[in-house]
Amino acid sequence: MSALILHLETSTKICSVALSQNGQLLCYIDKVGAGFIHGEELTTMIQELLDNANVKLQDLSAISYSAGPGSYTGLRIGLSTAKGLCFALSLPLIALPTHQILFQIAAETHLNNDPTVVALIDARRTEVYMETYDATGKSSKKLHCALLENTEISTLLPLVVVGDANEKAKAFWLAEPILWIDEALSAKFQAKIAFQAFEKEAFEDLAYCSPIYLKGANGVLL
Repeated sequence: MSALILHLETSTKICSVALSQNGQLLCYIDKVGAGFIHGEELTTMIQELLDNANVKLQDLSAISYSAGPGSYTGLRIGLSTAKGLCFALSLPLIALPTHQILFQIAAETHLNNDPTVVALIDARRTEVYMETYDATGKSSKKLHCALLENTEISTLLPLVVVGDANEKAKAFWLAEPILWIDEALSAKFQAKIAFQAFEKEAFEDLAYCSPIYLKGANGVLL
Protein backbone atom coordinates (compact mmCIF):
# COMPACT_ATOMS: atom_id res chain seq x y z
CA MET A 1 0.00 0.00 0.00
CA SER A 2 1.65 3.21 -1.17
CA ALA A 3 1.38 6.24 1.10
CA LEU A 4 2.50 9.85 0.69
CA ILE A 5 2.14 11.31 4.19
CA LEU A 6 2.45 14.87 5.46
CA HIS A 7 3.75 15.13 9.04
CA LEU A 8 3.20 18.02 11.47
CA GLU A 9 5.18 18.66 14.69
CA THR A 10 3.95 21.52 16.90
CA SER A 11 4.11 20.16 20.46
CA THR A 12 7.09 22.34 21.48
CA LYS A 13 8.49 25.68 20.30
CA ILE A 14 9.84 23.92 17.23
CA CYS A 15 7.51 24.16 14.26
CA SER A 16 8.25 21.35 11.85
CA VAL A 17 6.77 19.72 8.76
CA ALA A 18 7.92 16.72 6.77
CA LEU A 19 6.91 14.57 3.83
CA SER A 20 7.47 10.84 3.45
CA GLN A 21 6.71 8.10 0.94
CA ASN A 22 6.09 4.61 2.32
CA GLY A 23 7.98 5.40 5.51
CA GLN A 24 10.98 6.96 3.78
CA LEU A 25 11.65 10.64 4.46
CA LEU A 26 11.54 12.84 1.37
CA CYS A 27 12.07 16.31 2.83
CA TYR A 28 11.42 18.40 5.93
CA ILE A 29 11.51 21.96 7.29
CA ASP A 30 12.20 22.91 10.92
CA LYS A 31 11.81 26.43 12.32
CA VAL A 32 12.02 27.86 15.81
CA GLY A 33 11.57 31.39 17.12
CA ALA A 34 11.80 33.19 20.43
CA GLY A 35 8.13 32.39 21.01
CA PHE A 36 5.56 30.14 19.39
CA ILE A 37 5.57 30.79 15.64
CA HIS A 38 3.18 27.97 14.72
CA GLY A 39 0.15 30.18 14.07
CA GLU A 40 2.05 32.38 11.64
CA GLU A 41 4.33 29.83 10.02
CA LEU A 42 2.73 26.38 9.86
CA THR A 43 0.56 26.71 6.75
CA THR A 44 3.29 28.62 4.91
CA MET A 45 5.79 25.91 5.78
CA ILE A 46 3.44 23.21 4.50
CA GLN A 47 3.11 24.96 1.14
CA GLU A 48 6.88 25.51 0.94
CA LEU A 49 7.49 21.83 1.71
CA LEU A 50 5.09 20.64 -0.97
CA ASP A 51 6.50 23.08 -3.51
CA ASN A 52 10.03 21.85 -2.79
CA ALA A 53 8.90 18.26 -3.34
CA ASN A 54 6.81 19.15 -6.40
CA VAL A 55 3.78 17.63 -4.67
CA LYS A 56 0.20 18.90 -4.49
CA LEU A 57 -2.10 18.63 -1.49
CA GLN A 58 -4.33 16.39 -3.60
CA ASP A 59 -1.46 13.89 -3.92
CA LEU A 60 -1.39 13.19 -0.18
CA SER A 61 -2.56 9.87 1.26
CA ALA A 62 -2.78 10.93 4.92
CA ILE A 63 -1.62 13.46 7.50
CA SER A 64 0.07 12.67 10.82
CA TYR A 65 0.54 15.01 13.75
CA SER A 66 2.35 14.99 17.07
CA ALA A 67 -0.52 14.50 19.52
CA GLY A 68 1.13 15.57 22.77
CA PRO A 69 1.50 16.15 25.55
CA GLY A 70 3.29 19.46 25.13
CA SER A 71 2.40 23.08 24.51
CA TYR A 72 -1.37 23.63 24.66
CA THR A 73 -1.15 26.34 22.01
CA GLY A 74 1.09 24.34 19.72
CA LEU A 75 -0.99 21.17 20.00
CA ARG A 76 -4.22 23.02 19.22
CA ILE A 77 -2.71 24.69 16.17
CA GLY A 78 -1.24 21.44 14.88
CA LEU A 79 -4.46 19.49 15.27
CA SER A 80 -6.73 22.21 13.87
CA THR A 81 -4.49 22.53 10.81
CA ALA A 82 -4.38 18.77 10.31
CA LYS A 83 -8.14 18.45 10.77
CA GLY A 84 -8.86 21.26 8.32
CA LEU A 85 -6.74 19.66 5.63
CA CYS A 86 -8.17 16.19 6.27
CA PHE A 87 -11.74 17.45 6.09
CA ALA A 88 -11.08 19.44 2.92
CA LEU A 89 -9.18 16.66 1.15
CA SER A 90 -11.02 13.63 2.62
CA LEU A 91 -7.77 12.30 4.07
CA PRO A 92 -7.26 10.04 7.09
CA LEU A 93 -5.62 11.53 10.17
CA ILE A 94 -2.92 9.73 12.16
CA ALA A 95 -2.25 10.81 15.76
CA LEU A 96 1.24 9.97 17.06
CA PRO A 97 1.86 10.47 20.80
CA THR A 98 4.82 12.82 21.15
CA HIS A 99 6.68 10.45 23.48
CA GLN A 100 6.55 7.71 20.84
CA ILE A 101 8.18 10.15 18.43
CA LEU A 102 10.87 10.85 21.03
CA PHE A 103 11.52 7.12 21.32
CA GLN A 104 11.85 7.01 17.54
CA ILE A 105 14.58 9.66 17.75
CA ALA A 106 16.51 7.37 20.10
CA ALA A 107 15.82 4.31 17.95
CA GLU A 108 17.06 5.98 14.76
CA THR A 109 20.13 7.68 16.19
CA HIS A 110 21.57 6.03 19.30
CA LEU A 111 20.12 2.62 20.20
CA ASN A 112 23.10 0.32 19.71
CA ASN A 113 22.58 -1.90 22.75
CA ASP A 114 19.69 -2.73 25.08
CA PRO A 115 19.10 0.26 27.37
CA THR A 116 15.99 1.69 28.95
CA VAL A 117 14.76 4.80 27.13
CA VAL A 118 13.18 7.67 29.06
CA ALA A 119 11.31 10.25 26.98
CA LEU A 120 10.80 13.66 28.61
CA ILE A 121 8.76 16.72 27.70
CA ASP A 122 9.13 19.90 29.74
CA ALA A 123 6.05 20.64 31.87
CA ARG A 124 7.48 23.78 33.57
CA ARG A 125 9.49 24.17 36.76
CA THR A 126 10.90 20.73 37.72
CA GLU A 127 7.93 18.80 36.35
CA VAL A 128 8.12 16.70 33.20
CA TYR A 129 5.84 14.51 31.12
CA MET A 130 7.67 11.19 31.29
CA GLU A 131 7.33 7.77 29.69
CA THR A 132 9.74 4.83 29.92
CA TYR A 133 10.38 2.28 27.15
CA ASP A 134 12.40 -0.86 26.64
CA ALA A 135 14.69 -1.06 23.62
CA THR A 136 11.89 -2.52 21.45
CA GLY A 137 9.66 0.51 22.01
CA LYS A 138 7.30 -1.16 24.45
CA SER A 139 6.18 1.21 27.20
CA SER A 140 7.42 -0.11 30.56
CA LYS A 141 6.09 2.82 32.60
CA LYS A 142 3.12 4.64 31.12
CA LEU A 143 2.98 8.34 30.42
CA HIS A 144 2.71 10.40 33.61
CA CYS A 145 3.67 13.70 35.22
CA ALA A 146 6.84 13.44 37.31
CA LEU A 147 8.88 15.75 39.51
CA LEU A 148 12.53 15.34 38.60
CA GLU A 149 13.71 15.66 42.21
CA ASN A 150 11.38 12.85 43.30
CA THR A 151 12.11 10.42 40.46
CA GLU A 152 14.43 7.51 41.25
CA ILE A 153 16.28 6.23 38.18
CA SER A 154 18.90 3.88 39.69
CA THR A 155 16.83 0.78 38.85
CA LEU A 156 16.56 1.90 35.21
CA LEU A 157 20.28 2.12 34.41
CA PRO A 158 21.84 1.95 31.84
CA LEU A 159 19.65 4.71 30.51
CA VAL A 160 19.01 6.74 27.37
CA VAL A 161 17.20 10.05 27.96
CA VAL A 162 15.65 12.01 25.09
CA GLY A 163 13.48 15.12 25.02
CA ASP A 164 13.36 18.86 25.53
CA ALA A 165 13.62 18.56 29.35
CA ASN A 166 17.13 17.07 29.22
CA GLU A 167 18.93 20.13 30.54
CA LYS A 168 16.64 20.25 33.58
CA ALA A 169 17.00 16.51 34.18
CA LYS A 170 20.82 16.69 34.09
CA ALA A 171 20.75 18.79 37.26
CA PHE A 172 18.93 16.03 39.16
CA TRP A 173 19.94 12.77 37.50
CA LEU A 174 23.67 12.44 38.14
CA ALA A 175 24.00 8.65 38.03
CA GLU A 176 25.94 6.77 35.37
CA PRO A 177 25.66 5.44 32.76
CA ILE A 178 23.19 7.84 31.10
CA LEU A 179 23.30 8.73 27.42
CA TRP A 180 21.66 12.13 26.84
CA ILE A 181 20.15 12.60 23.37
CA ASP A 182 19.63 16.30 22.73
CA GLU A 183 18.25 15.87 19.20
CA ALA A 184 15.32 18.27 18.78
CA LEU A 185 11.82 17.10 18.00
CA SER A 186 11.20 17.16 14.26
CA ALA A 187 8.41 15.97 12.02
CA LYS A 188 10.96 13.90 10.10
CA PHE A 189 10.96 11.31 12.90
CA GLN A 190 7.28 10.57 12.26
CA ALA A 191 7.90 9.00 8.85
CA LYS A 192 8.40 5.36 9.87
CA ILE A 193 5.80 5.11 12.62
CA ALA A 194 3.20 7.06 10.65
CA PHE A 195 3.52 4.62 7.76
CA GLN A 196 3.14 1.68 10.16
CA ALA A 197 -0.07 3.28 11.46
CA PHE A 198 -1.24 3.90 7.89
CA GLU A 199 -0.78 0.24 6.97
CA LYS A 200 -2.83 -0.76 10.02
CA GLU A 201 -5.46 1.90 9.16
CA ALA A 202 -5.04 3.31 12.67
CA PHE A 203 -6.89 6.52 11.86
CA GLU A 204 -8.57 9.11 14.08
CA ASP A 205 -12.21 10.14 14.12
CA LEU A 206 -11.97 13.72 12.87
CA ALA A 207 -15.05 14.80 14.81
CA TYR A 208 -13.83 13.61 18.20
CA CYS A 209 -10.03 13.43 18.26
CA SER A 210 -8.19 15.76 20.61
CA PRO A 211 -4.59 16.23 21.78
CA ILE A 212 -3.07 14.43 24.75
CA TYR A 213 -2.94 17.22 27.32
CA LEU A 214 -2.33 15.06 30.45
CA LYS A 215 -3.02 18.09 32.63
CA GLY A 216 -5.02 21.27 32.20
CA ALA A 217 -3.68 24.75 31.64
CA ASN A 218 -4.17 25.40 35.38
CA GLY A 219 -1.77 22.53 36.18
CA VAL A 220 -4.46 20.14 37.41
CA LEU A 221 -4.11 16.54 36.20
CA LEU A 222 -6.80 15.49 33.74
